[in-house]
Amino acid sequence: MSEPAPGTGGPRSAGTRRAILEAARTAFAAHGYEQTTIRAVATEAEVDPSMVMRYFGSKAGLFAAAATVDLDSPDLTAVPPAQRGELLVRTFLDRWEDPARSEQLMLLLRTGVTSEAVAGQMRTKITRLTTEPLVALGDEQAAEHGSFIGAQLLGMALCRYILRLEPLASLPADHVIAAVAPSVQRYITAAPPL
Repeated sequence: MSEPAPGTGGPRSAGTRRAILEAARTAFAAHGYEQTTIRAVATEAEVDPSMVMRYFGSKAGLFAAAATVDLDSPDLTAVPPAQRGELLVRTFLDRWEDPARSEQLMLLLRTGVTSEAVAGQMRTKITRLTTEPLVALGDEQAAEHGSFIGAQLLGMALCRYILRLEPLASLPADHVIAAVAPSVQRYITAAPPL
C-alpha cells in the first residue's frame, strides 16, 4: 500500500493530489518558486485550479507538500569521534542517492536560490542536519562549524547532482564520501580559535 499523498482530502482524492504534486515538482524544478503558478500546475495535472487550492491551500502550501524531504541529523554521539565526519557526509549523500528523495532535494536546491521563502526552508533543513548534531556534542561554535559543513555539503550536491560536474557526478558514492569526509571531520573536531 502506498503512502497517502500530502494535502487535505480523503483516500478518494489521493490520485488527484498525487497528480498535482507531480506536476508541481516538475514546474517548481523547471521554473522556480516565483515563476510557477497554480494555474500552470493545475493545467499540467489536468485539474481545475480550485482543486489545487482545495487540497493545498496556497502556493506556499503546495510547495511545502511537493518539497517535503527528511534531512534529520544523525546521532554523532553513537559513533567513535574519528568517524563522525564520515557519518555526516554519508547521511547527506545517502539521501541524495535515494531516488525517492533526490527529486525533492533537487527541487529545494534549485528553487532555494530564487526564492527567499524556500531559502529559509533550506536553511532550517541544513541547520538540522549540520548544526544540531554539533550542539549535541557540546561544540560551543556549533553554528559556525555547522555553516562550514553545510557549505561543503551543499557545494558538493550542487556540483554532483545539479551541474553534473565530471568526474564528480559519475564517481561512486563511497569515493565521494571518502574524499569529502576528512574536510567535514576537521570542522567537527576543530579546536576553538585562540
